[in-house]
Amino acid sequence: MFQIIQKTIGEIPVLEVVKDEWKNESLPTVIFYHGWTSHKESVLVQGYELAKRGIRAILPEAYMHGERMDNMQQNQDPSLFWKVITQNLKEVSMIRDYYLSENLSQPEKFGISGLSMGGITTSAMLTQFDWIHSAAILMGNPSPVAFSKWLLTSKWYDGYENVDGLITGEAEKQLNHISLIKQPEKIAGKSVYFWHGTKDELVPFEQTEAFIQGIKDEPYAKNISFSIGSGHGHKVPYEIAVEMAAFFEKSFAEN
Repeated sequence: MFQIIQKTIGEIPVLEVVKDEWKNESLPTVIFYHGWTSHKESVLVQGYELAKRGIRAILPEAYMHGERMDNMQQNQDPSLFWKVITQNLKEVSMIRDYYLSENLSQPEKFGISGLSMGGITTSAMLTQFDWIHSAAILMGNPSPVAFSKWLLTSKWYDGYENVDGLITGEAEKQLNHISLIKQPEKIAGKSVYFWHGTKDELVPFEQTEAFIQGIKDEPYAKNISFSIGSGHGHKVPYEIAVEMAAFFEKSFAEN
């Protein structure tokens, strides 16, 4: 049996998925982030697969999404994309600190994962937090600047005007601060799993592939793995949710 527990940590609604018999135990933990314009309930499959393996899965509601969406539905505006990710980065330590203070998580076995915007969030977090044990990036992107420039010509911005000024010098500086492609050595000592579909129309596969090819022979990248979804678009298949959870199970067991 499994429990899906609703909590609010600060102002952050979360769903916690855990095996009933282990709900009060200190467990390996993964925070899993949902995608753009989605909500925490949309990643319950990933939470369930993690919980099956004795991992406590925490599914946060991203800023301006789900329960946190305002009446104007501002999160539909793609110019706010990085604002949401920045908020994820600000909030993750609060979530982690809560579970450590309640003795529900093992501090040395804390992972991060997510899909689409959640995968991009995960990539950014790898540049900021040394406590991350392992990470799984599904349909994410390690290069915020290159991705942002690609976005301006994509269907994400269809119908929006005045987008040319969105990537200013200051904005580029801020994006480089959380860019994994600018500081790939931050993955040293961590296991990192990537999955991306080759036909993804919303987050380009080619940028992820180029990053992997550029670092795969570096010593710091010895624990990186890349699973390619041949012919897959912007959707994570169920079998990849299983593969992601198995990756964390193995990673936590080995280290």
